[in-house]
Formats: sequence, structure tokens, C-alpha cells
Amino acid sequence: MNFPTPNAYLVPTDGSFVVADAPQAPPEGTKRKDSKKTLRALRDELQELQHLLYAHDHHAVLLVFQAMDAAGKDGTIRAVMRGVNPTGCRVWSFKQPSATELQHDFLWRTAMRLPERGNIGIFNRSYYEEVLVVRVHPEYLEGQNLPSSVDRTDIWKHRFESIRDHEQHLARNGTVILKFWLNVSKDEQRRRFLSRLDEPEKNWKFSKGDVTERGYWDAYMDAYEEALRETSRPWAPWYAIPADDKPYMRLQVARVLVDTLKGLEMSFPDVADEDRAHFEAMREKLRPEA
Repeated sequence: MNFPTPNAYLVPTDGSFVVADAPQAPPEGTKRKDSKKTLRALRDELQELQHLLYAHDHHAVLLVFQAMDAAGKDGTIRAVMRGVNPTGCRVWSFKQPSATELQHDFLWRTAMRLPERGNIGIFNRSYYEEVLVVRVHPEYLEGQNLPSSVDRTDIWKHRFESIRDHEQHLARNGTVILKFWLNVSKDEQRRRFLSRLDEPEKNWKFSKGDVTERGYWDAYMDAYEEALRETSRPWAPWYAIPADDKPYMRLQVARVLVDTLKGLEMSFPDVADEDRAHFEAMREKLRPEA
């Protein structure tokens, strides 16, 4: 398998990623209707590939989505995975940790939700919140009941190490990890927030906390830059997907997923000769019922 598959939005795995260089808009001349049309075709491919993944039963696929508010995580997951058999796909959304989750290490709650072989698991936010939101708001560490021996100055370095080790362990055992940062611009986020305020059917999506967090934009960009530098690795790559145009963003996520699945060495299980020998006898029993 050629992994990660070549892609214009693949984050370098050598620690050289620069947020300011990552595009937020699609290439000039991109047409939304073309993106939507191509996405429909890729969804058809994805349905077949998921069927093969499930039958082959040797790999699990983990998709991780991270983004600023209003970047379009929910809509992207819905648009890309539409038509996929829900038997082999599960979405988990991770918000503020519960009291029980805070009694464990920061990887525990997501480790409990990892996909089985043959399945696709989707994390809408993930353990990366612990090096993004918590880094921007280090006061959150006080609620995590960490022992006094934990050095707060080195905690981010240690968490990156834990994440890399965790993901490499999963990859060694058959989990294909694809991580997507939906890179929305600050101006586009503002427009989407205003849309949530101005359109009654979108009011429920708005939270005043979203605007508060917007005030930490630069700190979040610094946190994303270091997180992607430290954890984009050949066995668990990040893709920085332009998110200002939703159809284009969704198409790029689908393309990465389809290309990756096509690169796996998968096949339908062989039927044993002794079982195949009974096929004709079973046909003879079933034909008279027609």
C-alpha cells in the first residue's frame, strides 16, 4: 500500500507545516456544481469500498475531524458518508469531558470508541482537543486531577509523544488513520456565524461561546500548527483541507478516503472448496421453489 496517498493537502510528515501557507479557499476557477457532481460519483465508489472493507475484515478505518467552529465538520461527515451502510460505520462526537472521563488519562474516552476491523469510525473532535482547546485554555488542566508530579511546562510535549505512540500502535495493528483539519478562514467563520444569527432555522446552532473563542483565533492557529507538525506522520497523516467552500471541502475529504481505501490490499473472502462443492446441490433444492 502506498500510504499516505499523494494529495495536494497532505500535511508534511517532517514537522515543516506552516499554517499561514495552508490554503483556505479552493483553486481559482473551481465550480461548486462540479464539486458536487464529482462527490456523488465518489460516494458510489465509497459504498462499494466500504462493502469490501467489511467483508475483508482485516483493517479498521479511523477518520478524525478537527476544526474551528462553523468550519463544517458535521455537514462534511454527513455529505461524504451519505449512503454508506450504517452497520459498518459509527460517528462519535467528543465534547467537554464528563466527570468519569476526567478520572482517566486523556486518551481513554476515545480509545473506548475505536472502530473494529471491517468498520469505519469517525471522531468529530477527538483526543486532539487536549492539545488544542486545553492548550489555549491551560486553566482546564486544573479540572483533570493530574498528580503534582506532572510538569506543566512539558505536558504538551509529552501529550504529543503519547498521541504519536498511540496512533502508531493502532496503525501497526491494522487501523488506517486519516486526520482532517478543516481550515476555515476567520472571515468565512464570521459570515457563517452571522448566518446562524440571521436565519431562524439556524439559530439553534449558535452559541455565544463561539464568539468568545473567536477572540483566541491566533492562539488556536499556533496550537494547530504545532499539533499538525508534531503528529502528522506516515502512519497517521493530517490533511489540511480548505474549508471556505463547502462542496470543495467535502469533495477533498471524500477523495482522500476513497484513494486510501483503493490502496488497501483487500479482497472478498475465498469460499472453501468443501463449501463450494455443495453449491450445486443447494441450487437444485432452491430451483423447484421458483
